[in-house]
Amino acid sequence: MRRRTLPVATALAVLFGSVALIATGAGSAAADSSALLPLRSTGDMVVDGVHHRVFISDPTSGQVVVTDYAGTVVATVGSLPGVRGLELSADSSTLYAAVGDADAIVAIDTASATEAHRYSTGTADPQYLAQAGGKLWFGYGGATKGNIGSLDLSGAGPVVDLAQAPVNSWYSAPILEASAAAPDTLVAGAESQSPVVLAVYDVSSGAPTQTAYAFDPGDTGGGNLMDMAITPDGRDVVTASGAPYYQAVYKLTDLSKDGKYVTNTYPNAVDIAPNGDIAAGTDSWYEPDVHVFKPGSSLPLREYEFGSSTGGSSSDTLAARGLAWAPDGSKLFAVSRDNADAYSLRVYDDPARTAATLTAAAPATGTRGKALTVTGKLSSTAAFPAGTEVAVTRTDDETPAGKALGTATVAADGSYSLTDTPPAGGTVKYTVTYAGDADHTGASATDSVSVARTATTVTLDNAGKVYGYNGTVTFTAHLGATYKNRTVEIWADPYGSDKPDALVRKGTVDSSGNLTATVHLTRDTKFTAKFTGDTRYAAKSVTSTVYTKVQVSTSVSGAYRTAWAWNETYAYFHRSKDPVINTTMTAYKGRKYQLEIQEFYKNAWHTTYAEYWALASNGKDSVVLTGTPPTGVRYRMRSNYIDTKSGDNVNATTYGGWKYFTFTK
Repeated sequence: MRRRTLPVATALAVLFGSVALIATGAGSAAADSSALLPLRSTGDMVVDGVHHRVFISDPTSGQVVVTDYAGTVVATVGSLPGVRGLELSADSSTLYAAVGDADAIVAIDTASATEAHRYSTGTADPQYLAQAGGKLWFGYGGATKGNIGSLDLSGAGPVVDLAQAPVNSWYSAPILEASAAAPDTLVAGAESQSPVVLAVYDVSSGAPTQTAYAFDPGDTGGGNLMDMAITPDGRDVVTASGAPYYQAVYKLTDLSKDGKYVTNTYPNAVDIAPNGDIAAGTDSWYEPDVHVFKPGSSLPLREYEFGSSTGGSSSDTLAARGLAWAPDGSKLFAVSRDNADAYSLRVYDDPARTAATLTAAAPATGTRGKALTVTGKLSSTAAFPAGTEVAVTRTDDETPAGKALGTATVAADGSYSLTDTPPAGGTVKYTVTYAGDADHTGASATDSVSVARTATTVTLDNAGKVYGYNGTVTFTAHLGATYKNRTVEIWADPYGSDKPDALVRKGTVDSSGNLTATVHLTRDTKFTAKFTGDTRYAAKSVTSTVYTKVQVSTSVSGAYRTAWAWNETYAYFHRSKDPVINTTMTAYKGRKYQLEIQEFYKNAWHTTYAEYWALASNGKDSVVLTGTPPTGVRYRMRSNYIDTKSGDNVNATTYGGWKYFTFTK
């Protein structure tokens, strides 16, 4: 059994200050895949779309870790002390790495993930890289020694030039950024400095000429610059700095304000997809970590919040400069770190495409050879372009493989309709499909029509009732008029993905048309009564969902005595003794329980604490109330299962019995 601590000042908060809850529990990030990384730190990340590789620098370990698009480590390149900035060649054949502690820039062959060349930078310690004007530029220098250098590989041999920025331009090595959209433009920013300082250089002549400079650009009062990226049109640079709480946008021409992408606390990363989609990152403990925007949009298209990658009590946070798009925009990669310094690569598929939902509705019955209409709606948080179409396929006894009926155009409100004349009787299924586009995921929906068959009635009792745990319940299905088939099936589908829909009973109804089935209930369960139809009567199904409480027991240990007082049994604790609250509840993966504590004052009970704690896999947990509580005050507590809020929805809300306690000297 796990035992955690809950400060009394929090649980019994009346006149106490704020304190932190300390607990352990598993969480998951909203990522399509996630994998742990053998990192001790992060410096930079780039994505190679040719080889489908992700390169991440680790200054502390002196290595570049190479993964595939799923986050699986495929190689490491070592002997790179202090490696930080990374830059991929235009043809993706070479990765350049700034290896500050070796005063070198290292060229890594991306196909083999091995070091190919090492270029000395003399006494300069390169930190950040960018390609512009046919050269590889690097920011270098420690405190009071920041400057910009270049590496020219276009000639017979490498040429390194240092001190190319004006004297005292940069306190330390500046962050550099460039883009193929502005091939002769180099942007520099003062790392971790307040306020933010930015400069733009024209490097077309081979030497940087400053064209714009801003000390606190836009007068935002922001500071602690962490990352920046140039828009694909070469017009703007988007920055991520610890403050203000948005990714600021500045024109490259004069570094004047040109917009912002509002995120939340402590922006620390930004990357831009080739189509202009913005991935903005924040170092946020309790808010979303990754925010995806369409260019110029004021609201995020999608947001992602990390859970714990290692099952710890705290969620991961985004590593600085820890966002990178796949070159085709199909994936977004994020490096996260938990509070034990375990790093993970999180992979998001189609992050810039909003989810589309599709509905389809056809008449419940129809007549063979007579027209019927299929209708529905295509919905999304992002608008669809005019002329969007959905494809419709009909499946029936004559065409079991399906027959394409053509397309239906979606109206401005998302609705569509298509008229069809079914040639066959029986069950006719219509499948409607939306293929998706650059801004929307695909979607499909189906509905079926019973053609040329008479409808019958099927009922199933007990719908909506709530039962105790492991209760024995009898369900009765009733079948109305049919031709020859008098068989009914009763199925049970317990809530939770781990238990499939199962046949409880199949049999012939009695002379009254009834079939019964008796079950033991341990979860909320959807029961379905099915009649499969016959040659004259259509198939029919009906559902009845019932709800089941959990078993829950709570005890308080550590009291020096118990006594009947105030019409209840109270546990008495010395003020110096920490009570232990023990909870046992029906176990389920990821389940939490609500610990509710009340204090009696002003002639009534008042809730002072109601928070959720994770259960161990065996359904048990213990919480220690720590601190120095007041004496002579009456308290009571109970453990509750709250449907959905307790981490799952497989049972009905269940309140445990109250346990009463008080403190003495």
